[in-house]
Amino acid sequence: MHSAQLPRAVFAMDPVHLPLLFPDPLMARLRRTARIDPSLVVRDLTAPSAASALARAEVLITGWGCPHLDAGALNAAPGLRAVLHAAGSVRSLVGDALWERGITVSSAVTGNALPVAEYTLAMILLTGKDTFAHRERYRATHAYPTPAETATTGNLGRRIGIIGASRVGRRLLDLLRPYDFEVLLHDPYVDAAEAVALGARPVSLEDLLRRSDIVSLHAPDIPETYRMLDRDRLALIRDGGVLINTSRGALVDHDALTDELLSRRLSAVLDVTDPEPLPAASPLYGLPNVFLTPHIAGSLGNELERLGRIVVDELERLAAGLPLGHEVRHADLTRVA
Repeated sequence: MHSAQLPRAVFAMDPVHLPLLFPDPLMARLRRTARIDPSLVVRDLTAPSAASALARAEVLITGWGCPHLDAGALNAAPGLRAVLHAAGSVRSLVGDALWERGITVSSAVTGNALPVAEYTLAMILLTGKDTFAHRERYRATHAYPTPAETATTGNLGRRIGIIGASRVGRRLLDLLRPYDFEVLLHDPYVDAAEAVALGARPVSLEDLLRRSDIVSLHAPDIPETYRMLDRDRLALIRDGGVLINTSRGALVDHDALTDELLSRRLSAVLDVTDPEPLPAASPLYGLPNVFLTPHIAGSLGNELERLGRIVVDELERLAAGLPLGHEVRHADLTRVA
């Protein structure tokens, strides 16, 4: 394709992410596919310095740090026909104005789902072995555990409850297949036959909470899921149960969860919290039954290249007039995380 026929593209994200998303070989592919200036990375879509580039842009390559694409931002790019998102969910990025204009949206959310699922699998295996509690005891006693202290330890037949067959949830279900787990699934959009095909037994949310040893959250952050694990539902989790949250902190009543954790009735692996980060005085930082990480389950470091690769593939398909492989539709945002 002659260079004059290539679509004009503009980066819209925090520039700190650009080198890891698009290392030199990927950037070279981008520049063969679109007219794009790697030195121009826009964070304020209404800034005068960005006006000229956006006025001619047909494609926005977005990522973490891109502002919400509201009507004002879209007015700066009247020729825009596609948004290719080099990150996860586009829920906070796009709104009604974009859908009303019929702009195509693609996201690397499937690429970001893999490290989240991998992180969750690792935490399921570690908590099933009671790894964190054994580590604390070993630090304190310098002694091997007694048989009584390991009587309930192990992953054979452990019952895992997955809340949400989102992209992350589905990745995780696939990763769980080789292990000797019993897997339960709650997702109102998944019927019994599909749940079984995914390797899980479909159950209600309340049954999942009552029956699971380890509960892992993978539902989308939408109004219907706000505080879905409230005080009453958290109380359904069996004594000694574990909650893993790699979705969003808003899905859990934070005060109720804190009370459960302070009582030591439950344990938790929390990569996300509400608020995020937690206040410095939060008791969760010091509890031995809480494993806190700073929102690291998603793509980090060299994993960002996977997201960039998806975007470059999508841009090549767009330039060739082919259907996109990772297109996001408005309806998807009610069930995808």
